[in-house]
Amino acid sequence: MQKISPFLWFNQTAEEAVNFYVSVFADAKIGDIMRASSAGPGPEGSVLTIRFELFGRQFTAFNFPSDFEFTEAVSFVVDCKDQAEVDYYWDCLSEGGEPRDCGWVRDRFGVFWQITPTRLIELMTDPDPEIAARAASAMMTMQKIDIAALEHAVANG
Repeated sequence: MQKISPFLWFNQTAEEAVNFYVSVFADAKIGDIMRASSAGPGPEGSVLTIRFELFGRQFTAFNFPSDFEFTEAVSFVVDCKDQAEVDYYWDCLSEGGEPRDCGWVRDRFGVFWQITPTRLIELMTDPDPEIAARAASAMMTMQKIDIAALEHAVANG
């Protein structure tokens, strides 16, 4: 078990959210499920927590009514090797959710994701400050990151 892991509080949608994430991410797994007993909290047998794993990282989803909402202050970065991966994760996670600027998506459960191609990071950390600046400027005009458009912006200033 990893020493530190995210604990996500869902307003009665934890089980649905976990099933969705497991369907989106390859090699994802559902682990232990804690259910309410006759003593509560919540209806007997209802899900309280669900452990799940994405890319070898453990998460726990908590299922309890609340007014809490997820914010951009905490998000999950999905490193993508190519445009096909960017497109796949963007399409899956934005369905029923809300696309945001600069590769960010708020999924239908309110969780924030950054769909980030490796090439974007390479360009934005290029030792040549002009290349890095052109990449950053191009990214700022996008919602879903378009690698070809980034390359074009960097090459053509």
